[in-house]
Amino acid sequence: MKKLKIPALLLVLCITFVLVACDNQANTDIGNEGTFDTPLVLNNYGREITINSTPQRVLTLGPNCTELFIALGLTDYIIGHSLADHSRGPLPEFADDYARIPELTFSHATREAIITSGADFIYGIDWEFGGDIEIEELADYDIAVYKNAAKTLEEQYREILDIGRIFQIEARSEAFIADQKARIQAVQDIVADKPALRVLVYDHGSSGVFTASGSNFVSELISLAGGINIFDEITEQEWFTASFEEVLAREPDVIIINDYDVPPVNEKINEIISGILAQLESVRNEHFVIIDLESILPGNRMAFTVEKFASGFFPERSG
Repeated sequence: MKKLKIPALLLVLCITFVLVACDNQANTDIGNEGTFDTPLVLNNYGREITINSTPQRVLTLGPNCTELFIALGLTDYIIGHSLADHSRGPLPEFADDYARIPELTFSHATREAIITSGADFIYGIDWEFGGDIEIEELADYDIAVYKNAAKTLEEQYREILDIGRIFQIEARSEAFIADQKARIQAVQDIVADKPALRVLVYDHGSSGVFTASGSNFVSELISLAGGINIFDEITEQEWFTASFEEVLAREPDVIIINDYDVPPVNEKINEIISGILAQLESVRNEHFVIIDLESILPGNRMAFTVEKFASGFFPERSG
């Protein structure tokens, strides 16, 4: 799928800003690792975390968490990752670094794998915790945990700034955020005069459609790209099953289809076009946007996903 055309001058300015910021941070990051003069205390969604020194052995639980660390230049800290079964692979620019990282577990991380890993820090998506893996117990093994649980861009930006403080790469994290904001603003400028499209997120279907609510991170990305989640007013839980009848009544203009391991995306498309949803005009016109699951999770792909959504929502504005 092609990307939206961004005015050349804006693109040049964004690239220049990031290159200058990264060049400046290269001089400030070197030699900063080690023990902090005073403990670093952070609030991680109501949990207080105290970091006494820069972590050295990190687990990134979730492909979105792993790729964010790579994007921030922290690959060499990672000793293991999880949830490859919820991924379609890294973006091309991160593939080489991703391939160097050992796999902790292909699917969900296990308590035993974490405890025996030798890790001293975890950055992991929130649904990797609870049940078999209790954050409180991991503290007994000297493993600090920072949950990735952002529901909004501002919360994800805060996570990135916190990572910058923990690993003493503040300038790098700030430059990354500035680049994301500039790219997203460029998309908003392009779609500003278009009526918002009604969007259905299709994860999978059987007795109904398993879909995203208004409190899901993806809803804000949809909004920034010129759409609105047809279930935007539902906020009690991030994911839920909507009846086919309710989806038909809300008449989505476009359907986002999540792509990950099982079931494959071609099966999901067949479910849609051969079932009750075939009544929708958006299905008859095959107005679908296929997106890798990790692209709608909070991490490093915020601008990438807004750009892809906008291109799919408004193909007539694509190059």
